[in-house]
Amino acid sequence: MRLGVVVEQLLGPVPGGTGRYTRELAAALAEGAPDAATVTGFAAWHRDLDAGRVAGVAGPRRLPLGRRPLAVAWERGLGPAPRAVDAVLAPTLLAPRRAGRPLLVTVHDAVPWTHPQTLTPRGVAFHRRAGLRAARDADALLVPTWAVAAELTRHLPLRPERVHVVGEGVSAGLARPPVDAADRARRLGLPPAFLLAVATLEPRKGLDVLLAALAESAAPDLPLLIVGQPGWGGIDLAAVAAAAGLPPTRVRQLGRLDDHDLAAVLHAATALVAPSRAEGFGLPVLEAMAAGIPVVSSDVPALVEVAGGASLLVPVEDAAALAAALHRICTDSELRRRLIDAGRVRAAGFSWASAATQVWSLVQNLIGTGR
Repeated sequence: MRLGVVVEQLLGPVPGGTGRYTRELAAALAEGAPDAATVTGFAAWHRDLDAGRVAGVAGPRRLPLGRRPLAVAWERGLGPAPRAVDAVLAPTLLAPRRAGRPLLVTVHDAVPWTHPQTLTPRGVAFHRRAGLRAARDADALLVPTWAVAAELTRHLPLRPERVHVVGEGVSAGLARPPVDAADRARRLGLPPAFLLAVATLEPRKGLDVLLAALAESAAPDLPLLIVGQPGWGGIDLAAVAAAAGLPPTRVRQLGRLDDHDLAAVLHAATALVAPSRAEGFGLPVLEAMAAGIPVVSSDVPALVEVAGGASLLVPVEDAAALAAALHRICTDSELRRRLIDAGRVRAAGFSWASAATQVWSLVQNLIGTGR
């Protein structure tokens, strides 16, 4: 049994959360492969494929088109597809034509339909067209939460028997602090207490709401550290912070960090804040809970589902409520203890190994039934 996995997201300029999903799931599929099963990565034509290499996964093999023309061709159900495999998994909507063997496609969220204003017009158009094609042609649609499944049914002609909720997990490198965490903290200049946001810098993540919350009188007087690459929208967080009346030292952008540095930051944080306007899963929430860090998040359905009662929730885009919640999480020791304990229990129910087991079961069933 030969499974091909599209790893093109790893080679994009901003891999983001879907890049982590691609890498972690592909590695878990390779590690948990049934006897004689193999996993091979496939990507567009790039001169350097190093960023697309995944432990245990063969390749990646180049397809004979560059990233942009490949996306255009696949959006139309044309172009080259992975060869010499028995099934194909596309971890994003950048998915090939079915080509006579089972095709599994992950749809991470319903944002292109529910919150199109938080994406570029081009991104909305691509995801809507690709989503419609996946709903029509894929043998299995993987979604990360029941919330996403429910939202997509209102926008796509889904066949319920082909929709499968497959959760995510916590990367091994983030589950515990690195052995040199203290040295990393000094090098990164981490303060003794701070709020943390882990997000691509784009409108959907609600970082502007978080900065407005920090300017409220009820907010704790703690610095905010932000881990993540710039996405789209030209968000100038320094300018937004200044406009909100925050001093320059109140907000620091750490950019993209490797997993060792991210683990050091995550385990040192006072709380993780996820003020998103929309999400499909919210992986940083799960990672923070696994690390024993209390979480404050907006009450978008996916974040509510993933946290499972182990986070402090506030209404979307309500800066005043967010400020009050941050004050509580920093001053109420009993609340912190309860959320930390509940978060660790909740996070223990998710793993990449479990996700891979579900995917392999689907692949075997699809191959066995000839679909």
